[in-house]
Amino acid sequence: MTNEPGIALVKGGGDLGTGVALRLRQRQYRVVVTELAQPLVVRRAVAMASAVYEGRVTVEGVTALCVRDEAGVAAAWQDGHVPVIVDPQARIARAVEPLVVVDAIMAKRNTGTTIRAAPIVVALGPGLRAGVDCHAVVETQRGPDFCRVYFAGVTTPDSGVPGEVGGEAARRVMRAPVEGTFVGLARIGDRVRAGEAVAQVSGHPVRTQLTGVVRGLLADGVRVRAGAKVGDVDPRDDPALCYRISDKAWRVADGVLRAIEALQNSVTR
Repeated sequence: MTNEPGIALVKGGGDLGTGVALRLRQRQYRVVVTELAQPLVVRRAVAMASAVYEGRVTVEGVTALCVRDEAGVAAAWQDGHVPVIVDPQARIARAVEPLVVVDAIMAKRNTGTTIRAAPIVVALGPGLRAGVDCHAVVETQRGPDFCRVYFAGVTTPDSGVPGEVGGEAARRVMRAPVEGTFVGLARIGDRVRAGEAVAQVSGHPVRTQLTGVVRGLLADGVRVRAGAKVGDVDPRDDPALCYRISDKAWRVADGVLRAIEALQNSVTR
C-alpha cells in the first residue's frame, strides 16, 4: 500500500475509539482499527471492537468488518467499510503508513504508542504525555477541561470515578466479584431491577445496584480480574440509547479532530 494522505489508524475500538473512527471517516479518512484478541469492551452495541467477536458490526450506519491482514484492510476500504484487525502492536501501520495514529486504548498508561508512529499521533485520556509519547492528548474526564487538547504535558489523572449517566455514576457500573470467566445472563437493551443478577463470573453473580436498562456487558467467555468493569446499567429507561454513540464519545472525537487540524497545519508548513 502507498502512503496516501487520509489514512488514520485508531488503536482501540471501544466506545470512545469508535466515536473517533466515525468522525475521521466523516472527514474522508480511510480508517483502520486495531484491537486485542479478546477486547474488554462493555458498550458492545456501539463499539467497532465487537467485530472481533461477531465478524461485523454496524454502528451509526457504518459497518466495521474483522479482517485478518493487509489484503483484508484494502478490501474493506474498497467496500466502504471500516476494517478491524486483531493487532495489539499495530504492526499493520507498516503496511498502511497512516498519516494519523490515535491511541484510544484508554489503558490509563502507555501500552506502546510512540510519537514516531505517524506524522500525527494523538492520544485519549491519562497515561500518555503530549510532546513525549504523542503530539497531543485529549482530556476525557468530564469537568472544566473536558475535551481540552494538550500539546505538552498530561491530562487530569484518572479519578477512578465513572462519569454520570442519568444522575448516576459509580452505582451504574457492575464489577467482577472475583477473577474468572464472564457470562451474561441478560442482554444489552434489557430492562433490569436493582438487585437482579445480570451476569456471572465463574458462577458468582454480578448484580445491578440500579433499576434501568442494560447499557453494556462484556462478551461471554472473556477472562476478567476481580473488580474489573463488566457491565453498565442506564437509569434513563430508554433502550434506544444503548445503540447510540454517547455525547461523550462525539465530543472527545471532536477534540481529536481539533488536535489533528492544528498538527496538520504544522506538518504541511
